Amino acid sequence: MDFKDKVAVMTGGAQGIGRCIAEEFLKAGAHVCVIDKQQGSHFIGDIADKHVLERFASEVISKYGRVDYLINNALPLMKGIDECSYEEFQYAINVGISAPFYLSKLFKPHFAEGAAIVNISSSRDRMSQPQTESYAAAKGGIAALTHALAVSLAGRVRVNSVSPGWIDTSGTVYEGPDAIQQPVGRVGHPLDIANMVMFLCSDKAGFITGENICIDGGMTRQMIYHGDHGWKLEK
Repeated sequence: MDFKDKVAVMTGGAQGIGRCIAEEFLKAGAHVCVIDKQQGSHFIGDIADKHVLERFASEVISKYGRVDYLINNALPLMKGIDECSYEEFQYAINVGISAPFYLSKLFKPHFAEGAAIVNISSSRDRMSQPQTESYAAAKGGIAALTHALAVSLAGRVRVNSVSPGWIDTSGTVYEGPDAIQQPVGRVGHPLDIANMVMFLCSDKAGFITGENICIDGGMTRQMIYHGDHGWKLEK
């Protein structure tokens, strides 16, 4: 897929999945504009802050005049009902939902023909572990925001989301139960997500909008019952 001279905007692109996506766009010839809290050569700022988003958007448009792809990837805070304060929960929502909405709004007049938005949700938009409420709420919200934006921006911008499952960003090779509990037999890699993001931004996905694609090695499709097929719940 050729993205030569396209403008890709990425939140949370300094490490992990976001960095992998940014690198793949660069390899394909795109101009990549990253915002992240971590230090680096990108725009440094906290996307929970409305004014930071406005400054970032202004800088992107001033430099390139348009946006071809917006990838909302920044990671919300994960804390549960026992420890998460009101302020922390609100912060997670600001990062995970409000910022993607506001960037989409800020860039709306500047999206190029054939533009696409890809939101990074999570398989936790449909399943949970205990004490993960702030993260689950943010990821569920971005999945719903995806189809709402797809309808509002119909004819101008295609909007889709990707829900990663267990994606290892450290280079660890997992074997045994960690691998075989997933129907594909392994833990995911950042490139598994980057490949789908690139596809959804390409012309090959021109008939796909408002969709959420779960990339989790089949974990959310596997029914598990204690004592069945060797599965055992131990407490």
